[in-house]
Amino acid sequence: MSIERCPWCGSDPLYVDYHDRVWGRPVADSRVLFEKLCLDGQQAGLSWITILKKQKGYEEAFAGFDPAVIALWGDEKVEELMLNPAIVRNRLKIQSVIKNARGYLELLEKGKDFSCFLWDFLDGRPLINHYHDTADVPTNTELSDRMSKALKKAGFSFVGSTIVYAFMQAVGMVNDHLVGCPQHMECSDQAAKFSL
Repeated sequence: MSIERCPWCGSDPLYVDYHDRVWGRPVADSRVLFEKLCLDGQQAGLSWITILKKQKGYEEAFAGFDPAVIALWGDEKVEELMLNPAIVRNRLKIQSVIKNARGYLELLEKGKDFSCFLWDFLDGRPLINHYHDTADVPTNTELSDRMSKALKKAGFSFVGSTIVYAFMQAVGMVNDHLVGCPQHMECSDQAAKFSL
C-alpha cells in the first residue's frame, strides 16, 4: 500500500523529504523563522521547489541568514549578489532580505524576540486543521492578513498575506497536512508538545 502524502510534493525526492521532515513541524528558533520567511519571499511568482533547490546557495550567499551581518549590506553587496547564479537574481527580492534583516534587528532593539513576535499571533500554540482535500486549504486567512500587516509595519517586505500563510504552513504555525497524510498526525503530536 502506497503512502498517501499531500499531493503537492509530487515525487521529487527533495520535495518529498521536505514534505516528510520539514513542512508543518513547529519551529521556535528566531533565526530559522527569519530564514524561512525570507526564503518564502524569494518564492513569490515561482514554485517552492525552485527555492528549495537553491537553499544551500541562499545560505552561503546570505551569510547563513545572520540578520546582524545582512543588515550592514548596501548597494555594492546587492550588485555582487545579482551576479550569483546560486540564487534567484531579482534585485527587489535580494533587497528584501536586507530590509527584513534590519526589521528583525529593530524588533530586537525594542525587546521583541522574532519568534515571540510571530507566535504571539497564535498565543504560542499551533493551529491544527483537518482538511481532506487540497482544494479546501486556504492560501491566506484573517490571521495571515494580520501577521502580514504587522510585519510590513515592522519594516519587512515580500510578506504579503499569501506568502505569510505559506510561511505559517511551513513552520508549523498551522498544520495543513491533509488528514489522510501520515504527517498530519506526526505534526499534530509535535504541535501538542510545542512550547516557546
